[in-house]
Amino acid sequence: MPVIKSAKKKMRQAIVRTERNKATRSELKTYMKKFMTLAKSNTEEAQKLLPKAFKVIDTAAKKKILHKNNASRKKSLLIRVLKAGATNASTPVKKAAPKKKAAAKAPAKKAKK
Repeated sequence: MPVIKSAKKKMRQAIVRTERNKATRSELKTYMKKFMTLAKSNTEEAQKLLPKAFKVIDTAAKKKILHKNNASRKKSLLIRVLKAGATNASTPVKKAAPKKKAAAKAPAKKAKK
């Protein structure tokens, strides 16, 4: 527990802000899950839900609950899942495998004279 007056105030502020952000985080997670399940089964309904999901993600980014790049990545994920669901509902979206680096060559031996 804090002893200094300013630290006590900071703790109170943190509690209030955590409670305020909890609702936005919960809504964000809910819409992400709803969209993911709909995109696999019913792409038309998922298409209708997409603007609302984008709005929730943008709101979280605006309130600095999510970083702007994280929000962008989540929106990109939703689009990818929707496109994959439209083409083939049963196939999950796979990320590209990272490229393997070629093994380093051993230094060449000098020829003896």
